[in-house]
Amino acid sequence: MKILVAMSGGVDSTVTAYTLLQQGHEVEGCYMKLHGKPNYHEINIARVEKAAKFLGIKHHILDLQEDFNQRVYMPFVESYKEGRTPNPCAWCNRFIKLGKLLEFAKSLNCDKLATGHYARIEDGLLKTAFDETKDQSYFLAASEKEALSYLIFPLGEKRKENIKAFAASIKELESFATQKESAELCFVEDTYIGVLKKFMNTDLKGEVLNSKGEVVGKHEGYMHYTIGKRRGFEVKGAHEPHFVLKIKPESNQIIVGSKEELKISEFKLESINLLAPKSYLKAQTLMASGAEMSSENLSFECEVKIRYRSKSTPCVVDILPDLSANISLKEPVYGLASGQMAVFYDKDTVLASGFIS
Repeated sequence: MKILVAMSGGVDSTVTAYTLLQQGHEVEGCYMKLHGKPNYHEINIARVEKAAKFLGIKHHILDLQEDFNQRVYMPFVESYKEGRTPNPCAWCNRFIKLGKLLEFAKSLNCDKLATGHYARIEDGLLKTAFDETKDQSYFLAASEKEALSYLIFPLGEKRKENIKAFAASIKELESFATQKESAELCFVEDTYIGVLKKFMNTDLKGEVLNSKGEVVGKHEGYMHYTIGKRRGFEVKGAHEPHFVLKIKPESNQIIVGSKEELKISEFKLESINLLAPKSYLKAQTLMASGAEMSSENLSFECEVKIRYRSKSTPCVVDILPDLSANISLKEPVYGLASGQMAVFYDKDTVLASGFIS
């Protein structure tokens, strides 16, 4: 097969290309320029060129800065402005890496697109990686279902430490094994506040309210806070920790309270993305309940993650005709943040995802 590999200059994508070559595939690499962070691309492109030369493959430089700005960067800024907590990696995977890059792969007549993500594709379904500590299925769960049939994740059944050890065993790849891991948000130099300051004044002192609506202190500006944060604001006379419960951007206020007040057992989702077939979802419900189900009913039982590193929680998902959903948790969670992604699993299979309202 002819396969395009998304190459970042890191060890994962380099070993991905090497692995596919060893399997006898025709491989080309592609580096994506996504943003204007100073000196970022020059360093990574040099690494990609070094890897491509050693592997003996052709490589491309694809400038997607305009698309990234429209689909990821500015929505990131607007989300914080609206008091929401964004998930830019999920957007990037859907619209850029598995969107625009996949279009480019097809334009080269490639049969598949491969990335260094730690995840698996089996029978058209997205599944978790063998290495649970590196599993990236959460960030891939917003991807279009149609894209899955074109994707290959060669590292999905491998462990990160073995990938590094393998690269270290090859003289030409040794430097890739020892280089520093890339930052979680590639376009952020220090903190997200540094990005927001380019577009607005983030340091607007405001009021801290308790859950009764009473003013109990001051804060540094609502954009500095996310749901669940417990520092960086003043609560007069407080004798126990207070956590951010809600953000009110229109009045530059934050509402704080006890950890118990962060507890959530039900929430709503928007923009549901179904990755498993409806027949699969219905089968899951029938197995769980033993009940009959109408063809219109898209309620099912599964487990949900409300953030990347969170523990999965049993739940019932009730999908509405407009592809919003009501979620009922069998165990409460803490610190649910509007704008973040919820991802639904049946053991190692990703069923669907959606963004928290």
